[in-house]
Formats: sequence, structure tokens, C-alpha cells
Amino acid sequence: MMVTVDTVIFLFENENTTPKVLLIKRGNDPFKNSYALPGGFPEMDELLVHAAKRELHEETGLKNIELIQLATYDAVERDPRGRNVALAFIGKTTPKNCTLKAGDDASEAKWFSIQNLPKLAFDHKLIIEDAVVKLGLK
Repeated sequence: MMVTVDTVIFLFENENTTPKVLLIKRGNDPFKNSYALPGGFPEMDELLVHAAKRELHEETGLKNIELIQLATYDAVERDPRGRNVALAFIGKTTPKNCTLKAGDDASEAKWFSIQNLPKLAFDHKLIIEDAVVKLGLK
């Protein structure tokens, strides 16, 4: 069984605009060239929240974002590589900390309006929907 972490990062440009969510374009299979949440595999000696922060920084360049646990996602067929349990985290940022630089296994990092999302890999649409509800954004 695999364990992964995913991060749902919201950008609040101002109180009158719809928040944006951060997505990366996957550089590797499965779902190569599809959009997904930043995330990946924790190291053996790493807490999950630290893995989420590390993956976020490696794939997007973002750091100094407080993360809170959202939920665990364990649908048996959520990952074509095999059994994968993901722990998702939520974070917020502002225009002062939103400059992106894709890296690691992300070929692109981009902000999307939560009202206009592309097709997403894995079960990431569900994770974003849950995060939107949790923060009372919809």
C-alpha cells in the first residue's frame, strides 16, 4: 500500500474575488500532462505535514504556508498504480506569496478559479470540492 500527501492551496487576491486554487501539470505517469494537486510521497523519516510542505515547495516554489489537515482519501481505485491512501491538507496564501516556479515532477504550476477547473487527475476534483466546503467558500 502507498501513502501520499496532497495540498489544496487557495489564493485570496481580495475579499471581492473568487479564490483560486493551485494546480500542477504532472510531468510523469500516471496522468502525465494532466492537472493535479501538488503532492507526492513522504520520506520514511518525515511527518506527513512536512512531506506536504516539501512537495508543495519542490513542485511550485511556494513556502511559508500553514497547512491544516483536511481529510483522508482511501477509495480503492483512486490511483491506477495500486492501493494508495492520501492525506490532504489545506492552505491559504495572498498575492504577496503566490509567485510560482514549477519544479521536480511538475511541468507547470498555475492558479485556477475554483469555478473554472480543468479536468483533474486521480480524485483531486473531490478533494478540492471538500476543501471548498470546509472553508465555506461555496
